[in-house]
Amino acid sequence: MLAGKRVLLIIGGGISAYKCLELIRRLKERGAAVTPVLTRAAQEFVTPLSVAALAGEKAYTDLFDLTDEAEMGHIQLSRVADLVVVAPATADLLAKMAGGHADDLASTLLMATDTPVLAAPAMNVRMYEHPATQRNLTTLAGDGVRLVGPNAGDMACGEFGPGRMAEPMEIVEAVGMALADGPLKGRRILVTSGPTHEPIDPVRYIANRSSGAQGTAIAEALAGLGAEVVFVTGPAETPRPAGVEVIEVESANDMLDAVRGALPVAAGVFAAAVADWRVARESVSKIKKEKGKLPTLEFAENPDILATISQMKKGRPALVVGFAAETDDVVEHARAKRERKGCDWIVANDVRPETGIMGGAENAVHLITEEGVEDWPRMGKDEVARRLAARIAEALEQ
Repeated sequence: MLAGKRVLLIIGGGISAYKCLELIRRLKERGAAVTPVLTRAAQEFVTPLSVAALAGEKAYTDLFDLTDEAEMGHIQLSRVADLVVVAPATADLLAKMAGGHADDLASTLLMATDTPVLAAPAMNVRMYEHPATQRNLTTLAGDGVRLVGPNAGDMACGEFGPGRMAEPMEIVEAVGMALADGPLKGRRILVTSGPTHEPIDPVRYIANRSSGAQGTAIAEALAGLGAEVVFVTGPAETPRPAGVEVIEVESANDMLDAVRGALPVAAGVFAAAVADWRVARESVSKIKKEKGKLPTLEFAENPDILATISQMKKGRPALVVGFAAETDDVVEHARAKRERKGCDWIVANDVRPETGIMGGAENAVHLITEEGVEDWPRMGKDEVARRLAARIAEALEQ
């Protein structure tokens, strides 16, 4: 799978650095050559000797090693790889990358490279959620840095939440996607997925039924064709796709902000089940049940994300794909939606409970374009995603 590919692995100083030993082994199993670089902090968690032994190559640690500068300078080292992988990408390393710092070997290599970069963030949940880290991630995404993870879970510090480094096999999969030579290589594509949650009070919310499975499959299929995918997802139950930039949101307003922040893109696939309405005034306290009285909720209309992007005057993606989940007159309603929203394609399906499609493993869709309607047979959601990704690739090549 990775035969003949060379990976420059920059290991940051976090407890998850130990996972890089397994990562090196798995990359080499698939034919990749791995050149390791350790930051000073990384050497507190794993030794250059153990890393070099597994990689079968020297582990680089010092920017000012004159022998190495004579044999292979840091500029050359930064450019001989097919991909630079930063794992764990600590908050400090991400800040250096975003700010363009070059005060040690790792940051200098990242500044000097003209090779694609894949980063696997790993840090305490509070550090990950800090506005500075989120700004840095947004900057790096705009610079073309791919991200894998982080995952949510228990941490060494005793806290729980997003910040765990992706597992070695997830990173291997992301490496494969980043090195994929496909028809979408060099194309940046946005995918939205999952439901949105519109809060009523601190414990209740309005949402649509959506597992996020179809959106996840589409993101993976596009990445498999070489695309750089930005995946904006609501609180879906499906695991996030590997090898793509993941942006987690809650509400429709959050999703619109994230979508705007991800532009420009070559194509946008809007598979999210965005709630049409929200409560006009969210209660700051839990609404108490009162005998004989029902609460009065005033609703407000949520932003129409698909229409907003489809009707942009400047910076509109070359291809905008919407989704229509209908319970009756599926094709007719989808055709009308395409005209009303101004998008290029609509992927429509019948989500009546008896179809088993909503939350199921299969889908049966109709692709509505300016040319007409394509009726696709019922198939697995992964196959629907592969067909749609192939059609998107064809459209962008024209």
